[in-house]
Amino acid sequence: MAKALNTVGWREWLRFPSLGIDAIKAKVDTGARTSCLHAFELEPFERGGAPWVAFAMHPFQRDETTVLRCEAPVVDQRRVRDSGGHAEQRYVIAVPIGLGPHTFDAEVTLTSRDTMLFRCLLGRTALRGRFLVDPGRSYLIGKAPGAGAAPPQGGTRT
Repeated sequence: MAKALNTVGWREWLRFPSLGIDAIKAKVDTGARTSCLHAFELEPFERGGAPWVAFAMHPFQRDETTVLRCEAPVVDQRRVRDSGGHAEQRYVIAVPIGLGPHTFDAEVTLTSRDTMLFRCLLGRTALRGRFLVDPGRSYLIGKAPGAGAAPPQGGTRT
């Protein structure tokens, strides 16, 4: 008997609790293998002999004034090709992602998405075996935080 999968829309609200991101609007992108999170001012460092990366990010669409500072252990560095065919080396972190009542671990690459509408992409590897995508609907599981666009709690703002 096949496992029943939850259906998500083409865009959903996600959480990245280990990064202090309580709400970020994400495009659900089955064309992207790996999930991606907006990041700039990336600074690699070591903690306990393991590679880590510190980075800043703008959690809201069309808002470059709100800055959240995050840190995460690095699991890899990969050459990633974007939808325009441009390749770049990216840091890869493995973090828990929250989507509605669901929380799961996924690999996420870090890159600047300032010119993109969505600050986050949820790729097909994170979706596989967990969710089906209805491309004609939005926000089926991850509801917006509160009644408005309140800033995310947690992290460090500058």
